[in-house]
Amino acid sequence: MSRSPSLFLKSEPTLSVDPESFHQWVVAFCIIRFDLEQGQLIEDCYPPACLSQEEELEVSFSSFPDSVSQNHNRSSIHDSIFFFRIKRRNSKVALETSSKVGGISTRYLYGFAFNRQRHDERLKRGGEQKSVVILSHSPYSSVFRPLLQIMGPLFFDIGKKALDNVAAYVSKWPAPLPGQLMDLPIGNATLKVNLPPAHSLPLDGEVSFEESASSLAPLLPTNQSVPQGLFHDSDLFGTFKGLLLQLWVLWELLLIGEPILIIAPTPPQCCEAVASLVSLVAPLLLSVDFRPYFTIHDPAFAHLNSLQEGDVFPPMILGVTNLFFLKSLRNIPHTVSVGCPAPNSSRPSLAPRASIGSVPARLDAFGLPQSLKKFSPLTLLNAVKLRRDGPLSLMSKHKEAFWTTYTAITKPDTSILNRLVDAGMSPRVEESMSVVNNEILRRHFLELTTNFLAPFGRYFRAFAPSEGLSPFVDPPPLPQFDDDEFLGSLSARGPGKFLSKRMRSNWLELYKRFLSGHNFRPWFQRKRTVAEQEQHKLWRQARIKADIYQYINKMSELEVVDSFNAIERHLIGEEQSGNADEDSLAIYQKLRGDLKAVFNVLPIDMHQLLLMNPERAALLQDRLEEGFREHPVAQQDGRNSFTPLR
Repeated sequence: MSRSPSLFLKSEPTLSVDPESFHQWVVAFCIIRFDLEQGQLIEDCYPPACLSQEEELEVSFSSFPDSVSQNHNRSSIHDSIFFFRIKRRNSKVALETSSKVGGISTRYLYGFAFNRQRHDERLKRGGEQKSVVILSHSPYSSVFRPLLQIMGPLFFDIGKKALDNVAAYVSKWPAPLPGQLMDLPIGNATLKVNLPPAHSLPLDGEVSFEESASSLAPLLPTNQSVPQGLFHDSDLFGTFKGLLLQLWVLWELLLIGEPILIIAPTPPQCCEAVASLVSLVAPLLLSVDFRPYFTIHDPAFAHLNSLQEGDVFPPMILGVTNLFFLKSLRNIPHTVSVGCPAPNSSRPSLAPRASIGSVPARLDAFGLPQSLKKFSPLTLLNAVKLRRDGPLSLMSKHKEAFWTTYTAITKPDTSILNRLVDAGMSPRVEESMSVVNNEILRRHFLELTTNFLAPFGRYFRAFAPSEGLSPFVDPPPLPQFDDDEFLGSLSARGPGKFLSKRMRSNWLELYKRFLSGHNFRPWFQRKRTVAEQEQHKLWRQARIKADIYQYINKMSELEVVDSFNAIERHLIGEEQSGNADEDSLAIYQKLRGDLKAVFNVLPIDMHQLLLMNPERAALLQDRLEEGFREHPVAQQDGRNSFTPLR
């Protein structure tokens, strides 16, 4: 993709922005500079006045690397891209855009930052830095990171005009289609991106129609470019290749919603690590709070810093670069350090290269070699010292390691590790091999999560009316979930062939931890809602196709009355739905005719009793015609084939 200014300054002197279309993707573009006297300041924001003062301050602090985390780099220009996640502060734009982003949660704001540090000995303090930031309610890293690769350098070439041009192109994009491949034009370039599926996106309101309850978890895709969760584009292998054996432990911790602290030398490394962990449990909806790049200026830090020994740490995944967190958050039970400093390179390295072609040359719990060929008393001494000192050992020297007292139930799959490709020493080959290795790892953990969640499938299974069963009655409720009943039946049935090979004998304990963790209830309720909507859709379609007279002849008088009440409820539901499409019109007319047919076979004395209700009488008498005209579907079609009851 071209990054030249001519990309946008073709022959389009006036580019207009559609605010509503723009807000489907983006909340704002911000330019933030570091002022020596006043600190971080928002220099420009498009559209203006869209953030509260608290949000402006938090966005400003989150858009720059921590000074203590950066190594001195003598190159003239250093660019980096990272992202953060902050809570909204009930600002005006949060309320205005909540109905324009397809139900996606507006409680959090995602900031994607392009940071440029320019070193110049002639300037005060030897340089300056500025960040170009894209703010959105959507965690679309596959869209905003490549967009920043164009927009960031372009801004430093042509200034504010870059924001206006990019905003104009973004406002011409179609609405986001979760789970699909989209072509998004930017000047003479096109971003080809896969959006995460609807079931992985946090919501504020009702679940979207894109979510399907056809199965508990998606079948393993043949095309690995199809995302199954958030941050499908993250470099899982490149980030954790020094701690590959710990991925299965981390998977369990994420599954049950345990708090995890991730520390890395740079913001790009720590946010990549957090994104990779979030993607590890796809297709499960991760409900714990995650912060790809967390700073001491975040309002949540004051609470976390006040926790005393013995207090329960809230379920969070925190990505940090400031070593101060090692002391202030020492109560967090699980700490991971990834990446390595790159003092002489403008391109951060995610991890030191290591041979992973065969399992024997593997790493221990702290990322240290276990090969007998490399064994020495010094190696053993370092391992003991690392375990004894804990995460505070990072204060003296950064190293890849993992500290936890958690005992995992899932065993590392050595067959998967043996399939990973050793890239050797070439950076270009290493990058290509990371793509292959990411596919291997992501497919395995997708299969692992899918099999773990499979026993819950019977609680989300939507049923269409069986043959001979009237679709006019209310559908049966989905099976009720009871923790003890579920665990008892699962214990008797077993974990299944896939999991039994990969878990220890106490595998049922992991299900108990999952049920009591922070991810289960939100995920279960959302899947349940989707299943109920799917079942409602199936029964609604069956009512359109059903011939009411075939069922009336087989009904007792009590069943006829029950059917009348059920059809009346369905009819009122259609009327109150406000839908004005052709399907709604068809079923509304069909149900009115069915209601009349059922009413006609009831005894005369029942007629008088039913007509005592004014609302019901309006549906059955001449007033029905007037009431139907007021319904939104009738306003779009003046035809009415129904003859009111005389």
